[in-house]
Amino acid sequence: EVCHALKTDLMLAQIPVIFVTGHSGVKNEIRALEAGAVDFITKPLNPPVVSARVKTHLTLKRQSDILRAQANLDGLTGIHNRRSFDEKLDEECRRHRRYGSPLALAMIDVDHFKRYNDNYGHQEGDACLRQVAATIDACAKRPGEMAARYGGEEFAVILPASDLESARRLGDMLCKAIRQLAIVHQQNESGIVTISVGVASLTPKDDEARQNLLAAADMALYMAKNAGRNRVVGDAIPTQAAAS
Repeated sequence: EVCHALKTDLMLAQIPVIFVTGHSGVKNEIRALEAGAVDFITKPLNPPVVSARVKTHLTLKRQSDILRAQANLDGLTGIHNRRSFDEKLDEECRRHRRYGSPLALAMIDVDHFKRYNDNYGHQEGDACLRQVAATIDACAKRPGEMAARYGGEEFAVILPASDLESARRLGDMLCKAIRQLAIVHQQNESGIVTISVGVASLTPKDDEARQNLLAAADMALYMAKNAGRNRVVGDAIPTQAAAS
């Protein structure tokens, strides 16, 4: 029962469990392994053998953690990828539905990035995305916040326990930080790389939290771009990003 409880908890599911018991027999071993155990050791114990088996499982756990981390990172930018974003958003939406805590989302798009790629080439485009991603990731520093590459030149930041005003402040911070990079972009109105940000927040409980939050943030991003880019829009109210 304890093993089953561990394996059904998202925060604890990856902890390797070894059964050490005086109950031998194939049926007991099968039950333990089916419950999620990685090993089944019966008494009397042989300490050197137990130690060796524990070390083996710790090594496998470390290797598994490395592979899992790599699977959740974007190959170009090194920040969280779309898969990791989806998992985190699902987790936060479950928490939102259960406790009614606020949940905000920022969707971010690099302004006129296709023009940047066409003008400077794909290598420079990749370098630009890496700088933008690192800056966004550095700004998402509150506990629980997560920045991810959503796709192409689009990024996202999940903001647990944040209302719309907090999300707007982060959006302003992101716009300012990207402008301060001063990456030359002759095909952009400002002459440097800028971003547009759409933010949305859910509170109180929303049974369709994921769908509604994504739709609202995406619509806000569309409005930010339509209003002239290099700005933050939230809750259908455009707010010009604070000047640097």
